[in-house]
Amino acid sequence: MSGSTFGELFRVTNFGESHGPAIGCVIDGCPPGLALAEADIQRELDRRRPGTSRHVTQRNEADAVEILSGVYEGLTTGTPIALLIRNTDQRSRDYGNILDTFRPGHADYTYWRKYGLRDPRGGGRSSARLTAPTVAAGAVARKWLQQQHGTTFTGWMSALGEIEIPFEDEAEIDRNPFFAANASLVPQLEAHMDALRKAGDSCGARIEVRARGVPVGLGEPLYDKLDADIAYAMMGLNAVKGVEIGDGFASVAARGSSFGDELTPEGFAANKAGGVLGGISTGQDLVVRIAIKPTSSIRTPRRSIDRQGEPTVVETFGRHDPCVGIRATPIAEALLALVVMDHALRHRAQCGDVQLAQAAIAAQAPVADAPAHG
Repeated sequence: MSGSTFGELFRVTNFGESHGPAIGCVIDGCPPGLALAEADIQRELDRRRPGTSRHVTQRNEADAVEILSGVYEGLTTGTPIALLIRNTDQRSRDYGNILDTFRPGHADYTYWRKYGLRDPRGGGRSSARLTAPTVAAGAVARKWLQQQHGTTFTGWMSALGEIEIPFEDEAEIDRNPFFAANASLVPQLEAHMDALRKAGDSCGARIEVRARGVPVGLGEPLYDKLDADIAYAMMGLNAVKGVEIGDGFASVAARGSSFGDELTPEGFAANKAGGVLGGISTGQDLVVRIAIKPTSSIRTPRRSIDRQGEPTVVETFGRHDPCVGIRATPIAEALLALVVMDHALRHRAQCGDVQLAQAAIAAQAPVADAPAHG
């Protein structure tokens, strides 16, 4: 199967299946000399892992990461870093009723038509379980970017189904299972999820993620634009059906007289472009939002067909997230980190000397960011 490797200079190859013995990734291109321990990675995996609240799948996986190569005496060596996460709580029997049928909205049918066979256990390769290695690789990228450029990544849920979640306090994000920056709405979100689970149904979500302290100049026109690669990465996340950068679809109704981010001696007056102009980073926050569809694996009976093309009805059992968006925030942060990391290395390789010539200009006109959540 092709399509399992992401990145140009910071390359991540993802492997495994939902109910296989293990999942993991190989990172090639990480610079040498980065202090790296399993604890650096485990911190991010713990934010994503299943079974952390009653609102997500109760599959009980520790998601304990093992570093198999690429680190010696606590430092990256510049050679491939192999990360392994063992699966320990598979229940393949839950999928016995869909061996010959296809779950609506899932990849069962397309995998079968493309490859002539499929692994039905937990969705096999199409499972969101395979986002754990992405988060692990993202943790490595985040640490390097933080040390080299002071770049940080923060995400939150801004809508759960039809419930809008206004941003109030960033400190609340890690205090609730929804990654919501709004403590007052958590009881409503919990009640909504309890009702969905009781009904055997699901809902979608909108996630916003921002990168702060991004160097100016990342991105390569025409077809390797930073925002294009961000959209490409986000669309690779399970269940994502839409991506917007900056003001995104709101730009349709805007006027050019108010939409273009004006520049002043103090910096940019706004950040409607989301930190990217002409496919190249401006030094402002990168602003990304993703739309996640309702979970396809639900108990509600749905019409389908079997492998002979005959009509049937499918009910999905097992342990599933009523909203996969609940655990998507750390994954979206990791994907954004991987894109920024890859472009930071590409920029350094081609244009590292250019920064010296621009230093005087940058000192005279520092780039100011727009309001953090305006």
